[in-house]
Amino acid sequence: MFANEKGGTGKSTTAVHIAVALSYLGALVTVLDLDPRQRTTHRYMENRFRTMQRRDVELPTPACEVFKGRSEQALLVAIDRLEKDCDFLIIDNPGRDDPFARCAVENADTLVTPMNDSFVDFDLIGQVDPESFKVKKLSFFAELIWEARIKRSRATLAEKRPEMDWIVVRNRTGYTEARNMARIERALTEMAKRVGFRVVHGLSERVIYRELFPSGLTLLDKGQLGDLGTSHLVARQELRTLLKALNLPEFSKRKSPMESA
Repeated sequence: MFANEKGGTGKSTTAVHIAVALSYLGALVTVLDLDPRQRTTHRYMENRFRTMQRRDVELPTPACEVFKGRSEQALLVAIDRLEKDCDFLIIDNPGRDDPFARCAVENADTLVTPMNDSFVDFDLIGQVDPESFKVKKLSFFAELIWEARIKRSRATLAEKRPEMDWIVVRNRTGYTEARNMARIERALTEMAKRVGFRVVHGLSERVIYRELFPSGLTLLDKGQLGDLGTSHLVARQELRTLLKALNLPEFSKRKSPMESA
């Protein structure tokens, strides 16, 4: 699950790239978009299908649907239905707090929270002292995740489910001033010890991510992107490193049409 109540953190972009990366590895992937109004992830996949039709090509592509149910129980039924037919179900939460988002968080095996390297984004997780930059208290979102993990731990004993793995992904670090980056790193390290999340590096700020949306392509679709510059090759390696850092469960590989991508 990709969840962050703040917009502009690269949440949907990261979710799409991870979903496509898993598809390239031969996994069966389904994406559930929980935002029926914006439908960013679903729109990305629609653009991808149109590009494949227009260019008459086949690209590893996750299945995708938008949740339009009216109850938390309907969401749980949808999750159960989709999980039966895929190796990975990736849920893209809306950038707000609502009952469906909370319900999905409570049932996530892996919770990924992308954030930009700024204290504006860090405020979603915790508040810091304006002079020392030390963490003063948890934010509402962090408390929500903490409670969800406690609830999940109780269910783990009864249902033999794995503990939730919470990962904070630091996106767009390339444009952060060094001193500010160091302060954020110290604050994240302190917060990670308090609430038990892992911190990994994500995707740097690159124009190509915004340019790829209309076509639905990703950095892994190298046969469709033309000549790539060095920065794009570095970005592709960032994605591979991020996928490895998520430490997702192994799966039975069905096919790998472009594993060398």
